[in-house]
Amino acid sequence: MTAPSSARLTLPVTDRDHIQGSPEAAVTLVEYGDYECPHCGRAYPIVEALRQNLGDRLRFVFRNFPLTQVHAHAEMAAEAAEAAGAQGRFWEMHHALFTHQNALDSAHLVQYAGRLRINAAQLGEALAAHTFRERVREDFMSGVRSGVNGTPTFFINGRRHDGPFDLEALTEAAEGVAG
Repeated sequence: MTAPSSARLTLPVTDRDHIQGSPEAAVTLVEYGDYECPHCGRAYPIVEALRQNLGDRLRFVFRNFPLTQVHAHAEMAAEAAEAAGAQGRFWEMHHALFTHQNALDSAHLVQYAGRLRINAAQLGEALAAHTFRERVREDFMSGVRSGVNGTPTFFINGRRHDGPFDLEALTEAAEGVAG
């Protein structure tokens, strides 16, 4: 088992976050991720499996950490997820973005919105105006202050998980804090 990190989550989980699971869950897993990052793409099904395995013992939070220097579409994809969230469909867009990581240009983002019954015109306008850019940057800066320097970065009950992010390692770490 990996020794716990001294890095802590500086921005507590609140209702500003995108959350799946019960507020009373024994384990809160926060992921700082980038929709264009191949490592985050590999982590996506692992997190889904962890959610299934732990059920109501796990609360999952996703925060944006677009690595714009290496992923040209990451920030726009994060803005699209936030725009979908404003229409109550964050998790549907989150799924679509990880499912279609290689097609994250604005035309595709609007197309995904239409398929997900999100107001595509409204999402397109939000992307053009960068309506949610500041929200994405808030997530990013909270990650920087918490010691995030790559994606995906996970925090389990407020402490950075520095071990591997395969299902076995995340399960062991989560169950270690769940008791």
